[in-house]
Amino acid sequence: MTNAQIDTVFFNGKITTLDKDNPDVTAIALAGGMVAATGSDKEMRALAGPLARMIDLQGKRVIPGLNDSHTHLIRGGLNYNMELRWDGVASLSDALAMLKIQADRTPAPQWVRVVGGWSEFQFRERRMPTLAEINAVSPDTPVFILHLYDSALLNGAALRAVGLTKDSQDPPGGKIQRDANGNPTGMLIAEPNAMILYSTLAKGPTLPLSDQINSTRHFMRELNRLGITSVIDAGGGFQNYPDDYNVINKLHNDGHMTVRIAYNLFTQNKGVELADFQRWSGMVKPYSGDGFLRHNGAGEMLVFSAADFEDFLQPRPDMAANMEKELGAVVRHLIEQRWPFRLHATYDETISRALDVFEQVNADTPFNGVRWFFDHAETVSDKSLERIKKLNGGVAVQHRMAFQGEYFVDRYGAEAAKHSPPIRKMLDMGVPVGGGTDATRVASFNPFVSLYWLITGKTVGGLSLYGDENRLDREEALRLWTLGSAYKSNEETVKGALVPGMYADLAVLSHDFMTVPDEAIKDTVSIMTVVGGKIVYAADEFKSFDAPLPPVSPDWSPVRHFGGYQSGALEGAVKVASACAVHGCGHSHHHHASGHDGILSRWLGLDGSGNKPSFENPWAIGCGCFAY
Repeated sequence: MTNAQIDTVFFNGKITTLDKDNPDVTAIALAGGMVAATGSDKEMRALAGPLARMIDLQGKRVIPGLNDSHTHLIRGGLNYNMELRWDGVASLSDALAMLKIQADRTPAPQWVRVVGGWSEFQFRERRMPTLAEINAVSPDTPVFILHLYDSALLNGAALRAVGLTKDSQDPPGGKIQRDANGNPTGMLIAEPNAMILYSTLAKGPTLPLSDQINSTRHFMRELNRLGITSVIDAGGGFQNYPDDYNVINKLHNDGHMTVRIAYNLFTQNKGVELADFQRWSGMVKPYSGDGFLRHNGAGEMLVFSAADFEDFLQPRPDMAANMEKELGAVVRHLIEQRWPFRLHATYDETISRALDVFEQVNADTPFNGVRWFFDHAETVSDKSLERIKKLNGGVAVQHRMAFQGEYFVDRYGAEAAKHSPPIRKMLDMGVPVGGGTDATRVASFNPFVSLYWLITGKTVGGLSLYGDENRLDREEALRLWTLGSAYKSNEETVKGALVPGMYADLAVLSHDFMTVPDEAIKDTVSIMTVVGGKIVYAADEFKSFDAPLPPVSPDWSPVRHFGGYQSGALEGAVKVASACAVHGCGHSHHHHASGHDGILSRWLGLDGSGNKPSFENPWAIGCGCFAY
C-alpha cells in the first residue's frame, strides 16, 4: 500500500472493527472504497499522502455498517414517501395528532397509510386507536392503518374508496368485522391469512415513477441515518420480478445506491410457483450483479403451501397436505440450478416438515454447499436446529417478538417465550445466524431497536421476554447484524468487519453503542455513514460532509413533514387540539391512569396497576370502544 493510494483517514475515534486480530483502534485508512489499514492515529497518518482527506471522529464510536438480513427495501422504497410512520412514537395522542395533520395535508384521492413498525404497547396509553377516533380525525381522507399481521383499521372514507359494503363477502382466511346491522365497521382481521390486509392496501393509489425513485432514495437515506449500509431484500407480496425492480435498477444504473442490496426472488403465483423459479433461473444467475445490487437466490416465499403465518393473536396454522410435494419440486429445481434459498417459517411444526423435504432432496440431489436458511424460526426446537446444522443451513432472526411478544406470552405463556427464538442455542451450536427486522409492515426498520431487543430481551413495550441465557452481549449482537448477515448473501469475505481488503462501510454513532445504558441503545442513530468509502449521510458535528438529496416528493408526503423513525414526543403534533375530543366516547383517552389502556396489556399487568384480572378470556374486559 503506497501513501498515494490512501484517499481518506478517519482518526481520533473508538473504532470497533470486529477484526479478531485488531479489534479496537482509533483510526482507519481507506483507499478506493475499501479498508486499507487500521491502527493508531499516528500509524494511519503516516500512511496517508498529502492529498488524503483527514476526518477527525471527535472521539465517537465507529462500527462496521449494519446489514439487515431480512427486510423489504425494494417494495418499501416504492411506498415510503406515502406512509405516515408511527415507528417510535411515544403516545397514541401524538400518533392521532400526526394522523390529523397528515389527513388535512393529503389531497384526494390519496390515502393516509400507517403501514407497520408500531405496537400498541409502545404508547403511553398502551392501547390501539379506536375506529371512532380515526374517523374523528379524518372524516373525509381515506385512512388505512395496519396493525402487525393481524388487522387493519379503515375509516369510513377508506371503506368507500375500496368498495367494502354490507354485501361484501369475507375472503378465505380473512374476516370483515361488522356491526349489528351487518355493515363493515372498518376493521379487517387476518384469520390467520393477512392477504385481506395486503390486498386491500394494494387498492390504494400508487406514486408516479419519478416519486417512486425519489421515495426509494429517501428510504435508503433514512436507513443510512440509522447506520445501515447493506440489506438482503426478501422480496414480498405484490413485488413482481422483474417489473417492480425497475426503480432499483435505475437507481443502480445512475449511481444513486447508498445501501447495498442482495435480493431474493419471491413467488407471487399460488399453484405455479415452480414455473416462476424455472423462468427466473433462465433470466438471472446466483450472485450475479455487483457490490451494490446482486441476486441472492429464492425466497422467502418458495411455495404458498409452506407459508405459515406469524399472527400470534391466532392459533398456529397447519400447513397444507400438499406442502411436501410442492416444496420438494421447487427446492429440487433450485438445488439443480445451484440457487441459494431462504424459507419463511415461524413455527417448529412448519420447520420440521420443511426439513423432511430438504433431507429427502439432499439424498438424491446433494446441496453440496448451496447456502440456505430459515427466516424467523421463533419456535424452532433443538432437534430441528441439529438438523439445520447437519444440512449446513442457517437462520435469520428478526425482532418481531419485540412487537408481538405480549401477544405471544398471552397465547403460549411466558416460559415458551423465553426461547422464542432460541438465539443463544443457535450460536452455541454453530448455526449461522443473521440479524434483521422484517421491516416495514410489522417491525420497524430501525436496527437499534432490534439490537436493543437482542441485548435486553425486551419488547418495545418494556416486557422482559428472555433471561440471561437467551440474551446477547453487545459485540455478539453487533456480529449478528454485520458478519452474520453478510454470510447470508455469501459476502462475509468483503463486508461485515473493518478489515483491510473489505468494503469501507461504516457508521459513526451518536451514542457509544458499546458502553451506553441499555435504554439509550434504541435512541442511537448514525451521525455519519460511509458506504464504499463515500460519505452518504452526515449530521450534527459532521453536517458539512453531508450529501443532500432532492426534496421529498410529492410535497404532501408524510416524510416531508414528519420524517421517518420518530424519537420521543412530537412537538408539532402535540400542539394540535385533542384529536379524540369529538369521537363520542365519555372516557379520557389521554391520561395513563384513566383505566383506558389496551385490554391485553392490562390483562398482562403491563399498565403499572399490578392488577391482573383472573378471566380466562383477556378480551372480555375493558372499555367497549376498544377497537377489538
